[in-house]
Amino acid sequence: MSESLGSGPPPQAPTTALRQRLAELRGPAAQPHPLDARALAALAANPGCRRRALLDGAGVDKAALASALGSPGTFGQSQFAFMRGNAFEAKVKADGGKELLRLLGIDDPAGALVPELAAAGPEGRASRTALALREATAAGAWTLLDHPLLALDVAGSPAYLEPDAVVVGPDGRWTVVEIKSFPMIDASADASKVGAAARQAAVYVLALERVAGVTDGAQVAHGILLVCPKDFSNLPTASVVDVRKQLSVTRRQLARLTRVEDIAAALPEGVTFDLETCSADELNAAVESVPHAYAPECLAACELAFHCRDRARQAGAVQSLGRSVRGELGGLTTVGGVLAAARGEAGDPADPAVAALRRAAALRAEALAGTAGVPEAGVCR
Repeated sequence: MSESLGSGPPPQAPTTALRQRLAELRGPAAQPHPLDARALAALAANPGCRRRALLDGAGVDKAALASALGSPGTFGQSQFAFMRGNAFEAKVKADGGKELLRLLGIDDPAGALVPELAAAGPEGRASRTALALREATAAGAWTLLDHPLLALDVAGSPAYLEPDAVVVGPDGRWTVVEIKSFPMIDASADASKVGAAARQAAVYVLALERVAGVTDGAQVAHGILLVCPKDFSNLPTASVVDVRKQLSVTRRQLARLTRVEDIAAALPEGVTFDLETCSADELNAAVESVPHAYAPECLAACELAFHCRDRARQAGAVQSLGRSVRGELGGLTTVGGVLAAARGEAGDPADPAVAALRRAAALRAEALAGTAGVPEAGVCR
């Protein structure tokens, strides 16, 4: 049985009161927008953002909300890349996943079990997946779970996650399989894309550990199988990627997330993100009532990033300059405050950040004074 820190029983569904509150926030007629592993990895990367935690927990469609606010996001996978990815995944999983099982080094792929995972609703599918995992572990045979559904508690609200596949070995080891359409050239792929895949897979591993924690003989592999096209062909090749670092970070960051009900309880009375009944001004007021933690990295991961960036710039917040800059400035939270401290008009001289700013300002003034009388160099003809 897995003994990792992430092990434990499956997440409990939110209480009736919390379900009702979340429904009120997104609008009674709106269906909850699903929270996938990619969004969850982005949420874990910025645990201080209560705005994203609340909107994701309530199932609000952030892309539609951003459009209603006049700041639509422009990131996402192109339709061509989406179709190419689906076609490559279908090739890898053809004939009962024989090619995928071959990549795992299984001598007799035809003898592997492929259980049916269909069930009614996400809760039913997650329960069916958990049962299939337990049955496969007890059977002691190679088993391929195609698009299983896993449940994970996120800030007090259940998130349902769907990896490409999970393979159960005869020894009870569960391995996450990630199928990507970017190429692996000479057994090496783009580092940034591999890193993104590893962060996403770490969420799946964390969710699997919850089930493994209550399954005798089960253990979750911390090395995921990354399947990509080989070189410039469409032939699949695979590599094992260690996700222990990403798993540790994700587990720690998710544990820091403020629970959704605590964030909702702090909202003003009557706040809602109902896209059908609220005007743009009302939606803007609702969004601004929830604190955010904007950083430039949000532009590649959150639909509301442009809206939050505009508000951060209007407020002169140093967060818009990046997390590293924000960390160096200590208690100085606005650009105006930073400039005033550098000019000696504000700030405690004993503060290391203030002292460094004044030293930098003095060096800049000295450099400018030294070049004031230097004539411009002539232009060569």
